Amino acid sequence: MVLRPLDPPPEGNGVDGARTVEKSAVLHRDLRYRFHSVAGGEGNHLVLEDGRRVFDASGGAAVGCLGWGNERVARAVLRQMLAIPYCSTVFYTTRAQEELCRFLVDSTNGKMSRAYIVNSGSEAMEAAVKLARQYFLELPEPENKRVRFISRRQSYHGITLGALAVGGHEYRRAKFEPLLMKNVSRVSPCNAFRGKIAGETDEDYVSRLANELDNEFQTVGPETVCAFIAEPVVGAALGCVPSVPGYFKAMQAICRKYGALLILDEVMCGMGRTGTLHAWEQEGVVPDIQTIGKALGGGYQPVAGVLASHRVMDVIERGSSVFVHGHTYQGHPAGCAAALEVQRIIREENLLANVQAMGALLAKRLRERLQDHPNVGDIRGRGLFWGVEFVADKSTLAPFPADAHVAPAICERGVVKYGISLYPGSGSADGIRGDHVIISPAFNVRSEEVEWIVDAVGRLVDDFFAAGIPIGGASA
Repeated sequence: MVLRPLDPPPEGNGVDGARTVEKSAVLHRDLRYRFHSVAGGEGNHLVLEDGRRVFDASGGAAVGCLGWGNERVARAVLRQMLAIPYCSTVFYTTRAQEELCRFLVDSTNGKMSRAYIVNSGSEAMEAAVKLARQYFLELPEPENKRVRFISRRQSYHGITLGALAVGGHEYRRAKFEPLLMKNVSRVSPCNAFRGKIAGETDEDYVSRLANELDNEFQTVGPETVCAFIAEPVVGAALGCVPSVPGYFKAMQAICRKYGALLILDEVMCGMGRTGTLHAWEQEGVVPDIQTIGKALGGGYQPVAGVLASHRVMDVIERGSSVFVHGHTYQGHPAGCAAALEVQRIIREENLLANVQAMGALLAKRLRERLQDHPNVGDIRGRGLFWGVEFVADKSTLAPFPADAHVAPAICERGVVKYGISLYPGSGSADGIRGDHVIISPAFNVRSEEVEWIVDAVGRLVDDFFAAGIPIGGASA
């Protein structure tokens, strides 16, 4: 996070008349950063306390899929809260939960069997990992040795200890490595921009990555691996990097070869963000377990979930029929009501078609405007999920030093000077260095708004790099 100087806080009278300085009582992400205060939201704009309007071109962290102030969703949540705001899922269910899960299962055209609703992507990944383990224990001939997971470097699957352990985000892992489970190994991501060798075809690249995964199974013992975990389009850790054609088919074939499951993390890239409701629909595979979130509820309530295939659920149903996992607020009625209404709006208004059309326009305009910039290394994405990666040297693709904080500084300048909000990320080059921003507007964005976004981003990037990058703390 790039630091902005704190405004002098107001003074007040303390004990015995002593002068005290007020400070926030919030344990913020960064205790030295002066956060912008949001007062409201109107459509695709955030309204700040000081009256400024900021175009939310990223939907926060790719969350806002309908924009802000949608009264239809708000009314659905209010109706549910007035009916029953909480459900103890040890004993009860609600129509909201049943209808949402039915909608989600049906949306896979019969490919998935059941859905499990939680409140965050991290919770969803924790549940997915435990479900994978339990699947092998419930087989007619239990496979007790299956305790390992294989994921990818420069991946992010959540911030809780279990989710952090199966991810590969070096910065977020660093302080907690001694606490993380050690039964996880990682292979290379599928990142054509930085991973492909000069002259290598997509087919050769996929073959090389498949061999790497196969070798990893052999190294750790194929009989010990529960699942391979990956994002169809990598979000925060790499900045909207899609796989090359055929990659996930090859990865699933390796998993099938050794009897392991395929877990696809679609918390950031799923629920329509990349142009189909489920990102795996574009990959020619069906996961055994899938996590979803963010655009599931569009930010109107905290909600995420897990989808499990027939392969997994048939074994559980014939076995104990009990998933040994649970949260106090799982299947939260208000969260389910919000998610169901958001998904109904997306379907009724045919917004996935708009994601595809506006995504194509966004891609075209971004490349026209930025691909020749000396500090823009790559522009990549799918649907309305696009990343721009910055480089210090375009000829070598060398990243900026990590302590330049380029991506957060660009985003800060965007809010302050250009009235646009983007989402920053780092580590896209080697896990520590490498800066990118994510552009992921609402699914109902219009063509004139896409044009405005690209113009604002273009002027922002030109302005930022023209001003120079002071190492040790980029200016905003």
